[in-house]
This record gives sequence, structure tokens and C-alpha cells, in this order.
Amino acid sequence: MPKQTSGKYERILQAAIEVISEKGLDKASISDIVKKAGTAQGTFYLYFSSKNALIPAIAENLLTHTLDQIKGRLHWDEDFWTVLDILIDETFLITERHKDIIVLCYSGLAIDHSMEKWETIYQPYYSWLEQIINKAIANHEVTEGINSKWMARTIINLVENTAERFYIGFEQDENVEVYKKEIFTFLKRSLGTAKKMTG
Repeated sequence: MPKQTSGKYERILQAAIEVISEKGLDKASISDIVKKAGTAQGTFYLYFSSKNALIPAIAENLLTHTLDQIKGRLHWDEDFWTVLDILIDETFLITERHKDIIVLCYSGLAIDHSMEKWETIYQPYYSWLEQIINKAIANHEVTEGINSKWMARTIINLVENTAERFYIGFEQDENVEVYKKEIFTFLKRSLGTAKKMTG
């Protein structure tokens, strides 16, 4: 697939998200998508080999958007717990806004793509949080000796799973703010230093 060097790729991708959200993957056609994007059908095939090939691109777009939203709320001096709070908040907001697309991405990637594809899509997000955790370890904000690589994956997966259970699994026996606070408190108890926990 050619790299996204023009607005055509983005237009097709956004049109696909809208059409698939409205009609579902099975009923959405490539002609519907290119019509909405205002491009020729041949242009679609410059970027995507098939309709199913849209799925990893949509998943990557959603994750890029999530990370951009989180970074957009950060400055340079936040402590780890502020970053974590923003990460949780943005994950819940984006899950609520795009729950149908998230379900589509899970089902589409499970059918047509491997776990390695998921790992590739998530890598920039994992790497960013890993750096944040390493900084937190150096600043004695979190317990020393944790594996930052695996902890980054665990945090992202745990927060996403909680948000998805709330909005997609409809486990809404509490207010959403209660869910967000619970996951934040759980992670702080798990990762926080004794000094930070008593302060």
C-alpha cells in the first residue's frame, strides 16, 4: 500500500469509517465508499487491495487518533499519574464515540489478520507509554524494577478492556466516572511507591 502521501488516502479512510459505521462491513460497498470520498474506484485500489484491507488501516487510524488526543492534553511537566488519568479519560471518550468501529476492527482483524498485525498497529502507542513509565521510574513515581515494556502493554490493554466492557459489553452498573476512578486507583495501588501512596 502506498504511504499516505496525499489527502486521497485520508478521504477514502474517513469515508470508509462513515459508510461502514452506517451500513456495516458486509453491506458497505467499495462504490459507496469512493462515492462518499469523491474519488474514482481505481484510486481505492491504489491504497487498499480489498474492502477487508481497510480494517487494519481503520484500527491504526483510531489508535493514532487516541494517542494524538492524549498528547494534545499534555504539556512537558506532568507527573505519571496525571498522564495515566488523561490516558484513561481519552480511552473512555474514544471508546464511547467509536464503539461500532472498535467492534468492527476486532472482528475484522480476528478473521483476516494475525496478532502480529495488532502488535505492529499498537507499537507506537506502546513505545510512547514505555518511555513515560521509564521517566516515572527515574523520578521514583512508580515502583522500581518493573518491566516498562510489558507494563505499558498491560496498562493500555487493561484500560481499553475496561472501557470496552462498559460501552460495548454494557457492564454499566455504575457511573462511568466510578469505573475510571476504580481503574486509576487499582493501577496506582499496583504501581505506586510507598512514599507516593501515603502522600
